[in-house]
Amino acid sequence: MNYVELLVNITPNETRIALMDSGILKEVHIERQAKRGIVGNIYKGRVTRVLPGMQSAFVDIGLEKAAFLHASDIVSHTECVDESEQKQFVVKDIAQLVHEGQDIVVQVVKDPISTKGARLTTDITLPSRYLVFMPENSHVGVSQRIESEEERARLKALTEPYCDELGGFIVRTAAEGVSEEELKQDADFLKRVWRKVMERRAKYKTKSEIYGELALTQRVLRDFIGQGIEKIRIDSKLCFAEVKEFTEEFMPELTDKLVLYSGDQPLFDVYGVESAINIALNKRVNLKSGGYLIIEQTEAMTTIDINTGAFVGHRNLEETIFNTNIEATQAIAQQLQLRNLGGIIIIDFIDMQTEDHRQRVLQSLQEALSKDPVKTNVNGFTQLGLVEMTRKRTRESLEHILCDDCTACQGRGHTKTVETVCYEIMREVIRVHHLFSSEQFTIYASPAVADYLIKEESHGLLAEVEMFIGKQVQVKQEVFYTQEQFDVVVM
Repeated sequence: MNYVELLVNITPNETRIALMDSGILKEVHIERQAKRGIVGNIYKGRVTRVLPGMQSAFVDIGLEKAAFLHASDIVSHTECVDESEQKQFVVKDIAQLVHEGQDIVVQVVKDPISTKGARLTTDITLPSRYLVFMPENSHVGVSQRIESEEERARLKALTEPYCDELGGFIVRTAAEGVSEEELKQDADFLKRVWRKVMERRAKYKTKSEIYGELALTQRVLRDFIGQGIEKIRIDSKLCFAEVKEFTEEFMPELTDKLVLYSGDQPLFDVYGVESAINIALNKRVNLKSGGYLIIEQTEAMTTIDINTGAFVGHRNLEETIFNTNIEATQAIAQQLQLRNLGGIIIIDFIDMQTEDHRQRVLQSLQEALSKDPVKTNVNGFTQLGLVEMTRKRTRESLEHILCDDCTACQGRGHTKTVETVCYEIMREVIRVHHLFSSEQFTIYASPAVADYLIKEESHGLLAEVEMFIGKQVQVKQEVFYTQEQFDVVVM
């Protein structure tokens, strides 16, 4: 039986959450305070200015800059109606919709940028993992991206009973295939949140925030409420108190599962999360048998290559290949979820001779992926023997959150050799010689490149260039230069 835990690590301005399943890291969620915006927050504001010429108004919501509200954003919900019905919605004149001094409840749809204030809407929605709550609506809409009519009808039928005088729902794409119980938990949670918003709307003063988009910890609890979590370990007293207050108000069934971690070692070290994250940032993933995967994430797709490595097997080559591929399917499913890789994924299994082996490997991959909460689709083997599959993009991959392009190789994943850079420098010296009249040239380069030029390994490259241009060339080391970085200076 699986034992699911959430580990919450709090450091100044950063929150990290690890989802552990029977001691194995499945997912990592990271939020940095500097990148948190106010999109989704709900405010009780006051209209300070109406501009009929721009069909817009400025609203004071208590921020440094007045926020912007366009007439088209003061409309009823149109996401759930057919295109033919949407055409019937006519945007009224802004002067008919709001007036100066009017108190108004709005939601932020775009963060302030530079000199521009936040953009607002009166069309308030509250999202959860599978549903979006629409106050003062009474119908259910289903995401157009769910293509199966049968599935759309099932989801609509399951969600309709939760619509009442409080509002209706949009069923999100992520809800495809989820159970009735998961939809019910989402609907109940959203209604509790909306009741709290209504209480604050009546109680709070103008120009104040009445609902803030949930912090990462609360969002993860909201999204994983139906995942059978046994323990939620938090290593911060302040965060523990905040989460306890949140669960008591909105998710009382989780309150008893909260644990304040106070051990001497860092929480993520105790559970091996730090090392697992570092492994997930490497291209190579070792298998227990001695084989390994090479995972390459590119702009267009992700490719995964399987190799036997040191695994030689105990019977014959075909059996060794088959066992390595079977083991790789489990590692692939885990790494896709942990790294949060989405889009097109191409898997190059080691070539198998029998159709039976190929089908068993494909079945093993599909079974491993079935535990992934994100939708996947395996298309099988192509004529080239590659497996094509897709995984829905839900958020940024772990690599994109934690890493940036290498300044030395500009994101290529490799650097030019010392020898290649030396030849580039010699060509640059000759080019500069033709442009400028000078008696001496100085080359500034990294220590490895400078040593190569000065010492005998270059086979007299520097001397050859000096003879060619008839000028003296000096070489100086710059310890902070990368291997590909150099300058040629005329003296």
